[in-house]
Order: sequence, then structure tokens, then C-alpha cells
Amino acid sequence: MKFKIFRFNKVKSTNNTAIRIIKNYNYDFGMILSDLQVNGRGQYGKKWVSYKGNLFVSFFYNLKNFKISLNKLTKINCLIVKKCISQYYKKKIHFKKPNDLLIQKKKICGILQEKVNKFNSTYLIVGIGVNLIKSPFIRNYPTTHLRELINKDISKKKFELKLKKIFENNLKRFIKKRV
Repeated sequence: MKFKIFRFNKVKSTNNTAIRIIKNYNYDFGMILSDLQVNGRGQYGKKWVSYKGNLFVSFFYNLKNFKISLNKLTKINCLIVKKCISQYYKKKIHFKKPNDLLIQKKKICGILQEKVNKFNSTYLIVGIGVNLIKSPFIRNYPTTHLRELINKDISKKKFELKLKKIFENNLKRFIKKRV
């Protein structure tokens, strides 16, 4: 299983772009990347603040290919993102339900999952925002970014490729075998 990469300079949101690609093309696996998103979304319709240099990515995949439940896939998606961040930051990373990753009680990552139907198929979109170089100010919710934590610059391109590889390697274990 390989994710087809779709790269953009600027989008409204990577999840919205994934929805458009799913509805207009025939890809079972895709990865939408953008340098900037101007209308990023979080859980419950909250705005996701998107600073240039941070990671904005949405993976999508057709659920007909998977042999496990959506609940399990949700947990696996969170673990995959955590695994990628832990390649840079070696200390404890916590989950805050339903969709945040925290380091030192500060938000570093948000994950927004959405389902989209197309004909007889259901697709899962996994939108991921990771604060790589800058974190937004959110009242009553401390945030952080990876560069601040490890005191090093992070190659966004390398982070993207690591995340793609981790998604491909981990999700392929749950794909139904074709007869």
C-alpha cells in the first residue's frame, strides 16, 4: 500500500482538499500536504491555527480495504502520529481525548477524522496538524512546538516522509488480503 502524494502551496484545509479529491478521482489512498492552510478545522468546528512551517497533512483511505473497526483505526492513527513525533522527542507523549497529543501538558498535535461516502465506499480522512516550528496562543490551553522542545530545526520534508512511511508500514497490517 502506497499513499499518492498531493502537494499544494495553499489550501483552505487539507481535509476539505481530501474530500474534493475523493469525490472527483479514483484513489483509495492519498496524502494531502500543504505549506499553508487558511481555514484549518479542528474538532467540533473549532479553528485550527496554521502557521507556515508547521505540518498540515490529511491522509485518506478507503475503509473497504480494512479488516478492523473504525474505533481501532482511530487509535492506530493516533499511535502512528505519536510514533513519528517520538522519533524526534524521546520523552513521554500523552493522548488527550478525543484527538490531541500533548507534551509536558501542552498541545503539540491535533488530529481530525472525518468519513466521506462515495458510491458504495466509505473513506476515512485523517487530518493532522503538528506544531513543528511555532505554536499558537490558545486561551486556557497551553501549546508547544517541536523545535522548542528539542532545540533543533526540523526538516518538514523529512518529517512528512517519515510520517508517510509509518502510516504505510503500520496500516498495511490491517488490509484485507485480496483473493
